[in-house]
Amino acid sequence: MSKIICSAAIRGAHKITDMAEEKFEAALKKYGAEQAVSFPNTAYFLPVIYSMLGAKVEKLGDMKDIFQECRKLLPPMVSEHNWLPYLAPALDAGMATFFAEEMYEAVRYLEQPEYYTKTEDPTAGNIWLGAADDVIFRKRGVEFVDGTAPGFAAIMGSPADKEVASKIALELQEKNLYIFMHDHSNGVRMPEQLVNNNVQVGWNTRLVPFGDSYTTAVFAIGFACRVAMAFGGIKPGDYRGNLIYNKDRTFAFVMAFGPVSDEWYANAAGAINWGFPTISDYDIPEVLPTGICTYEHVVSKVPHEEIVQKAIEVRGLKVNVAKIDIPMSFGPAFEGERIRKDDLYMECGGGRTSGVEVLISKDMHDVVDGEVILEGKDICDISQGQNLPIAILVEVAGREMQSDFEPILERQFHHLINYIQGIMHIGQRNIMWVRIGKAAVEKGFSFKHIGKVLHGKLHQEFGAILDKVQVKIYTEQAKVEEVQELAKKVYAERDLRLGNMTDETEEVFYSCTLCQSFAPSHVCVITPERVGMCGAYNWLDGKASFQINPTGPNQPIAKGECSDPVLGDFVGINEFVNQASRGAVPAVSCYSLMTNPMTACGCFEAIAAMLPQCNGIMVVNRDYMGMTPSGMKFTSLAGMAGGGAQTPGFMGVSKHYLTSPKLFMAEGGLKRVVWLPKMLKEELKEKLMARCEAIGMPELFDMIADEEVGTTEEAVLAFLKEKGHPALKMETVM
Repeated sequence: MSKIICSAAIRGAHKITDMAEEKFEAALKKYGAEQAVSFPNTAYFLPVIYSMLGAKVEKLGDMKDIFQECRKLLPPMVSEHNWLPYLAPALDAGMATFFAEEMYEAVRYLEQPEYYTKTEDPTAGNIWLGAADDVIFRKRGVEFVDGTAPGFAAIMGSPADKEVASKIALELQEKNLYIFMHDHSNGVRMPEQLVNNNVQVGWNTRLVPFGDSYTTAVFAIGFACRVAMAFGGIKPGDYRGNLIYNKDRTFAFVMAFGPVSDEWYANAAGAINWGFPTISDYDIPEVLPTGICTYEHVVSKVPHEEIVQKAIEVRGLKVNVAKIDIPMSFGPAFEGERIRKDDLYMECGGGRTSGVEVLISKDMHDVVDGEVILEGKDICDISQGQNLPIAILVEVAGREMQSDFEPILERQFHHLINYIQGIMHIGQRNIMWVRIGKAAVEKGFSFKHIGKVLHGKLHQEFGAILDKVQVKIYTEQAKVEEVQELAKKVYAERDLRLGNMTDETEEVFYSCTLCQSFAPSHVCVITPERVGMCGAYNWLDGKASFQINPTGPNQPIAKGECSDPVLGDFVGINEFVNQASRGAVPAVSCYSLMTNPMTACGCFEAIAAMLPQCNGIMVVNRDYMGMTPSGMKFTSLAGMAGGGAQTPGFMGVSKHYLTSPKLFMAEGGLKRVVWLPKMLKEELKEKLMARCEAIGMPELFDMIADEEVGTTEEAVLAFLKEKGHPALKMETVM
């Protein structure tokens, strides 16, 4: 710990203890040792002393032993030479500070009974409320247990500008925190700033002006101690239990404005005992290593516009967005809603326009929580039937966030956007497709509402790993293409993570039932060598998703005995799929297109289909809008492959799966592929050529037809004969 902070805290603790003891000695002479002392209307005596020491301070004379305890805790003043800056002496000094301040305030109640209002709200002539009595505590304390109030901000001093003070107070209120206010900065007091700006203060607005001196900070700590005893079952005197309870359960912190005195340092050191860090706008030494507090202990020079978010981050408080503020209804009931042609106002992505969605993690200072930026036209700027390109870029930050979690969070866009009444979301990554209904537009839908939904729901569902979420939405073609290029790099990095893992090296596969709202019988099985057909989840993503949410849509599947290694039949997988599909799909062959093919919802990147005359398989990607040799376009083929039904000869696949050794293994693998759209063939060129090389047929890539060769089976067959494609000599599978 900083020697400057330690020495200042110890000096401050000595000053406060001396001041309090002097006040006590004077009161003892005046009133006698038997004089009753207390904070009004409370059964917790002096709560910090009672909770830490188990001592009941009921009379002035009882304070003598407590002052002796303070003297034991107080370390010697720090010398200028040969001193090591240990944290422990400063913490002891901080504890002594609170004991001394609590006795000081008890004597103040005795000598100046009208100094505090002892009410829930300020009176006409007094703004300072003093310590909370048991009526207020019972009413408010339970909120610290049921989550209504996750914690409090203990404010020391105030910003000089009343608008800044009001903005900071409002930000803290929006986080559902209580704001306990103490002391002044150069004569400026925060409660007075708020009142002067027509902000209502008092317990009812959670803006609580405890007192006009730094000694009243002990009221905030005492409140936390009482919560632990009353609602946490912590016994008086169990100091360790009380400190741990508050560190883990009460998300409180000190926020200091302006010059920091020795006395403030002493109070800050005391608060660290409870795991409550200090965040300051002033240039003071920092204590950044973790230890007693969850993260840093003292953080300084934080700009006013960032101080609330920084305090939330340092304390480890998880934001809980209780209500999604959009004009449309919102909830899981709308997840499976279809937007039919007659109900459609406009579309984005899905081949109609460019579309992409991607989530990336960034450093804390690069993300502004709750910020939603829209660049380009909004719904109100276009007429019905005018489609727009769209890019949804979500940037997140969190102390517990890992890059492995990015695709899991990104895949949530699908159901979260579908929760909006009148909005339909299909696909993912750069094949995402959003349909906006007329009813949503009539209610005032804006693209920014997608950002609000993603911000709020990602916090709700993944608060354990996320601290900040910001959303950027672009509807300008140039910006959309810029995000698409970024996304391609991100996708490629994710796809490389599997390394040398194979289906044989792992005993557990993972399920994905995220899309069962659209296809109740669909169960996707993700293996190391078979990426989810949406292209968004690989095996590692499924594993990470299960770690984040053990009851979520990605569950481990013990593959069990392999009854047919060519078809990819596993006893454990069949049992799981049968149960998860509620008996609709009794068995799945992981490596076959013709025998028990895997089901799909409709979010597949591509569709594989048999071409009987060619004795081969064609694969068409979602972005290809033309005719295929099957006689059907992608949209018609989707009806055959989607909906959770098993249709031999038709199956949804990911583009990445086309380069897997397990591709259509039961039908002969890549050698069975005879037609791909040129755009897909070019996109996968390097990987496909490497795969062709691996199977001993480097010439195979050039034998695969595309739409330039033809879009009928007859034209493709002629090309295959000319090239000598191996599918023509393979066993017939139809």
